[in-house]
Amino acid sequence: MSAPIIHGGGITEAAARFGGRLEDWLDLSTGINPCPVALPEVPERAWHRLPDRQTVDDARLAAAKYYRTEGVQPWPVPGTQSVIQLLPRLLHENAKTPGNTRVAIFGPTYGEYARVLSAGGFVVDRVEHAAALTAAHGLVIVVNPNNPTGRAFVPSELLAIAASQKANGGLLLVDEAFGDLQPELSVAGHVPGQGNLIVFRSFGKFFGLAGLRLGFVVATEPVLASFADWLGPWAVSGPALTISKALMQGDTTAIATGILERRAGLDAALDGAGLKRIGGTGLFVLVEHPRAALLQERLCEAHILTRKFDYAPTWLRIGLAPDAAGDRRLADTLARMEL
Repeated sequence: MSAPIIHGGGITEAAARFGGRLEDWLDLSTGINPCPVALPEVPERAWHRLPDRQTVDDARLAAAKYYRTEGVQPWPVPGTQSVIQLLPRLLHENAKTPGNTRVAIFGPTYGEYARVLSAGGFVVDRVEHAAALTAAHGLVIVVNPNNPTGRAFVPSELLAIAASQKANGGLLLVDEAFGDLQPELSVAGHVPGQGNLIVFRSFGKFFGLAGLRLGFVVATEPVLASFADWLGPWAVSGPALTISKALMQGDTTAIATGILERRAGLDAALDGAGLKRIGGTGLFVLVEHPRAALLQERLCEAHILTRKFDYAPTWLRIGLAPDAAGDRRLADTLARMEL
């Protein structure tokens, strides 16, 4: 396996290098709602017993309505990273010929896809446009909206790729981890009609509960059955299933409004500092700066953590602060900088 990718959220490592107590740091390195929702009541039995079939089915039904999957019941998984790890196995079983070992990933994007698939023996082609796709690609991966650029494909574009893939015996995987704020982009409801379409959804980002380690897969029954078999029984905890059911059945309007308010505060802080915004989603902004690495280091010295990229040295991804005080702290820090 190749070297692990450095993701956002490394506050412990940052504090070890730059000092300060963990609670004094402002973590803007992730794409997670910084204002976690209030947890619903979890019955004692959910903690005491292994999750039974009814608990799983209830969460699946809630997810089907929330993600508008048109009758397909999404399968809960312990974070979408868990099923990314299983993609090489899925592809080897789906390959129309033993030599069909190429994968196309629209990028730059979340690096775990390329890392895992390359380690699994697949040739990974990083593409920018559908014209680069060929019949040799047994799998095409699109993160929509994309992390970190925010690039978004409308459903008709993705369905055209899915149709082309289907004609060649290939699959299309759409990762909608940041899709809760843009439901109009989702293709989850098209899974039954396509047959070769797989959709990954992240639960923790929008609800601010990443530590719950929960995601959902929308796919045909054979694909869902394979993932369920490979993950094994009780892969997702009873409390996680119970919490997801309650939250997905509730009104999420206030959550979305809060995120957009936090995003507006971040935009104002960045614009006030003259930083160039080049992309993002509701949960983060991508900025470009000729000395991005130095900017990130100076922010760390002020105990503010952002996300840099080894493949794009002029980029920084900056997530949302939990409140207006965090916005002011970022703005004031940027105003004092000389780069």
